[in-house]
Amino acid sequence: MKLIDGKAISAQIKAEIAQEVAEIKAAGGKTPHLVAVLVGTDGGSETYVANKVRTCEEVGFKSTLIRYDNDITEEELLACVDKLNKDSDVDGFIVQLPLPKHISEDKIIEAIDYRKDVDGFHPVNVGRMSLGMPCFLSATPSGIVELLKRYEIETSGKHCVVLGRSNIVGKPVASLLMQKGYPGDCTVTVCHSRTKNIKEICLEADIIIAALGVPEFLKGDMVKEGAVVIDVGTTRVPNAERKSGFKLTGDVAFDEVAPKCSYITPVPGGVGPMTIVSLMKNTLLAGKKAIYK
Repeated sequence: MKLIDGKAISAQIKAEIAQEVAEIKAAGGKTPHLVAVLVGTDGGSETYVANKVRTCEEVGFKSTLIRYDNDITEEELLACVDKLNKDSDVDGFIVQLPLPKHISEDKIIEAIDYRKDVDGFHPVNVGRMSLGMPCFLSATPSGIVELLKRYEIETSGKHCVVLGRSNIVGKPVASLLMQKGYPGDCTVTVCHSRTKNIKEICLEADIIIAALGVPEFLKGDMVKEGAVVIDVGTTRVPNAERKSGFKLTGDVAFDEVAPKCSYITPVPGGVGPMTIVSLMKNTLLAGKKAIYK
């Protein structure tokens, strides 16, 4: 069993991005600029955004954080999006999800200029991704594919089972692994809460990507010998022994599943670090106008 080290791979990629940014600046080019919009004080969102801002500094990007209270109206947030769309100094921006209930996330995502949509959530980017066209890939699926590539894990002709059908992870990662080329060419089965015989389906999988958000859903008796397991889950489970009062728990019962695997990601330290560097890669592409002129 080999542990897939997302921290180490993300550090490699950060170094590669920082090198390229240094070269752009040395040649008199524009420093890539990422803006994060944060609404409210959700603990998870606060942490994610703080990590994104810190990573921008590490790779040499300019970053701006715009904060709003929970009671911001949809119209005010749409006005902010419109302003960022028109600001030529801003290469890419994200509106951190989830948003308060009175604001339509779909409406906000659609209002973002797809050429600055470095989260990869805009329907234009999602559509282009499903067609195999150049686009901003959504961060977590992009990070998963990058891990498979950097560890040289064979995907061609393999049966990949994706647990979960979310728009942010399940659907896009299934689409990416079906694409022609490497890492891709998989036969993909997507399972969800209505799927019958999940255990039997998982036992046929060469690669399992667990993205249900159900702590320790994937048990040892659901995984065949030599499978590759990618755990996307990050649920805060109460734990009195921890100073924080909780333990970050994945969708995989790690102690049961790991002995059977050829490769497995830990939680934390697996997919999580890759999500933020994927956002940085998109921001660099946006700054260079490498995908959309």
